[in-house]
Amino acid sequence: MGLRVLAAMSGGVDSAVAAARIAEAGHDVTGVHLALSANPQSHRTGARGCCTIEDSRDARRAADVIGIPFYIWDMAERFQRDVIEDFVAEYAAGRTPNPCLRCNEKIKFAAVLDRALALGFDAVATGHHARLADGVLSRSPDQGKDQSYVLGVLTREQLAHAIFPLGDSTKAEVRAEAARRGLTVADKPDSHDICFIADGDTRGFLADRLGSAEGPIVDEEGAVVGSHQGAHGFTVGQRKGLRIDRPAPDGRPRYVLSIEPVSNTVKVGPRSALEVTTIHCGPPVWNGPDRRDDLTVQLRAHGEVYGCRFAEVAGGLRIDLDRPATGVAAGQAAVLYSGDTVIGSATIRSASRGEAG
Repeated sequence: MGLRVLAAMSGGVDSAVAAARIAEAGHDVTGVHLALSANPQSHRTGARGCCTIEDSRDARRAADVIGIPFYIWDMAERFQRDVIEDFVAEYAAGRTPNPCLRCNEKIKFAAVLDRALALGFDAVATGHHARLADGVLSRSPDQGKDQSYVLGVLTREQLAHAIFPLGDSTKAEVRAEAARRGLTVADKPDSHDICFIADGDTRGFLADRLGSAEGPIVDEEGAVVGSHQGAHGFTVGQRKGLRIDRPAPDGRPRYVLSIEPVSNTVKVGPRSALEVTTIHCGPPVWNGPDRRDDLTVQLRAHGEVYGCRFAEVAGGLRIDLDRPATGVAAGQAAVLYSGDTVIGSATIRSASRGEAG
């Protein structure tokens, strides 16, 4: 007997094919598009993002081709509070958030899943590229499109009611299937950047909401080497756009080493000063099997993976890396894997050198 499945349809090719596969498998499928902006005309158009009027139209056309009921759910107020305001608050606190991860956690697999279950649906299906079998989340075979990292924050309960129909497919295979099915989104480009920043100018977006305040850019010794209009416009590991008045003594590029929001100070230094071996995290979310073999951690979406060891400590998790990592930013997620299988995640609070051994 088939399941009652709510298919989240963004208007892109992945979610359209995911919905088609679920329907073809014999499940009772209803499509839903999430309206995440109170003024969708202000969101970008064309290939640059999602959450536009044309995306809702593309989703509706796909549902018509598949032959499933289709609705639009207004999630703009929840998205504003849980994603956009969180994004601004994290930058104001000197951290670097991942809004796509937060959207999965707070919108697609909290607000939407809660409503779906209340309405009698058994599961929510999305077009994410990740494997999910018996509640266990693993990497997609298409490493360039793998999204297990941004799903690594989900709980076991949320994963138990999730379906990722594209888990064993590459993006090229999904596009080819969409064309065979007659879905007009087969060649629609992928979305990029942050969907709610219409022009892609993150620094300008934050300045509009947090204001501008001149502050110093200092080197490792505390000497002022430049100035800025707001520490919220920077992230750890950043190299470009620093506007430093004078070069480093050795002529090498400088990178952002730390951000101090209280004093509005940005510290810069050589790339080597970014190297860390220990990651300090908040409380972990354990959502996979209890494995301790072939352990790795991913510290950014589509970032490198590092061999590691971890230990639960008071108030959180400590992760010791087998080799140094650079550009580790507070506010990002540390997602732990055993092989290709996600076993848990935690939010990065800070990082340090010299503690691994």
